[in-house]
Amino acid sequence: MIADVFQPNEFPSPSRIAAMREYIKKTWKTLYRSHAHILEAAKDDKIGHNDDQRWPIYISAMEDKTRVEAEFKSVLSPEEFQQIEIRRIPSEMDQITEHGLLYLPGDYVVPGGRFNEMYGWDSYFIALGLLRDGEIELAKSQVDQLIYQIDNYGTILNANRSYLLSRSQPPFLTPMILAVYEHTQDKDWLRSLLGAVESHYYYWIVPPHLNQSTGLSRYCALGEGPAPEVLVSETDEQGRTHYDRIREYYRRFEVMAYDVSLYYDKETDTLTDLFYKGDRSMRESGFDPSNRFGPFNIDIIHYAPVCLNALLYRMEQDIAQIMNILGNPQLAELWCDRAQTRHQLIDKFLWDEPSGLYLDYNFRTNERRLYEFATTFYPLWVGLASEKQAQRVVENLELFEAPGGLLTSSHVTGNQWDAPFGWAPLTLIAVEGLYRYGYRTEGDRIGGKFINLVTQEFEKTGTLLEKYDVLSCSSEVSNEIVFGYSTNEIGFGWTNGSVLELLAQAKKT
Repeated sequence: MIADVFQPNEFPSPSRIAAMREYIKKTWKTLYRSHAHILEAAKDDKIGHNDDQRWPIYISAMEDKTRVEAEFKSVLSPEEFQQIEIRRIPSEMDQITEHGLLYLPGDYVVPGGRFNEMYGWDSYFIALGLLRDGEIELAKSQVDQLIYQIDNYGTILNANRSYLLSRSQPPFLTPMILAVYEHTQDKDWLRSLLGAVESHYYYWIVPPHLNQSTGLSRYCALGEGPAPEVLVSETDEQGRTHYDRIREYYRRFEVMAYDVSLYYDKETDTLTDLFYKGDRSMRESGFDPSNRFGPFNIDIIHYAPVCLNALLYRMEQDIAQIMNILGNPQLAELWCDRAQTRHQLIDKFLWDEPSGLYLDYNFRTNERRLYEFATTFYPLWVGLASEKQAQRVVENLELFEAPGGLLTSSHVTGNQWDAPFGWAPLTLIAVEGLYRYGYRTEGDRIGGKFINLVTQEFEKTGTLLEKYDVLSCSSEVSNEIVFGYSTNEIGFGWTNGSVLELLAQAKKT
């Protein structure tokens, strides 16, 4: 029965939770992709496709094309196989004239809706849900596909589409590996991943991702020009793209957060090459878009962000743990030293004593940007905050707490990664960070509010969704989003996983 009035502090009844759990368990099958699902996986509403053409499936130069074709022939009918074409990735990206799916050898889970491919940071939260639902082998396969991406495509990709080969996503790989290992205790598997794990680590700590003036890392996508998926799919009722709406914003409003002339030529009304570098890097961060790094996050290339460097600290600590598990204490000590160095740099550049928040650091202006954002909880989640720093962050909880959980930021901008919206992954990270430092009451309250909102909207819509308005306690968000895509995608992989994890940790009193 749907509650008539939203009660933010009233945890849903066991029967209501059970119905949502059942839905999530069934949904893994809907979001599941294998070779037998290749025609479904190849479909990409963000780019479109000529129905008279075959779907291109791209493989790396290291792959055996004959073997891959045989794999698909073994599970597809001759008619189905005729609808795909296995192609090698060309040596230069501009030689790709028709974008397509990137081959992965094993099974995986996609987020849902328009996101019909395997995403980098989504996969961590999806894996947590799979593990909670006893889908151990599928969670392990999710890790294995990310490792395959590192070995064959150079890094963990934003997602396995050819137009996403030039950017990664926030590095959640090692916590994902350790979550799976906790269930399998497979040391041989753990040992087999080390080379790829270290390769992915170095992707983030050398230029262009390393900012040498701070010693911290940044988001910096490698591609050039407009993001192809934006040109095709992110249009409004007037037919304007996301980029058209940004140009209009630059024409109408004065931008104080950064030197807009770096990104927009007023005389010609055009966006610059550096704008598109910033736009792609914003998408690598996963926060696409907000105004956290100035309007539309375009100035992100000039920042050492809290989220990325907290995740790299976690990665260094996790690799140390893996080394200890595998009996290599000396190597573990080396990785602990790296983590300690990063800890010191984060305290120096990203901790803001006056505000009591972790803030992103602009190394071009040598200033922290005072923009309250939920990534301030990442250092609590990874355990690098001191007790005093954690207390200061918790004292600022009122900036983010809303009737339906946790606001992404304290600013309403028309971007989906700002107020009034809340997201399951950020909620989980904040709640676990609060728990880690003993703030159980606050964590229970935030997590309970969000679970209550998700349950309410599940009963209304029959699905779990990508994001929620945590101020008005609704999943109706489209009218509030001006920039980027305004839809609320169904499924939804990382909401499923985060909700199961929140439920597992909830204080039921």
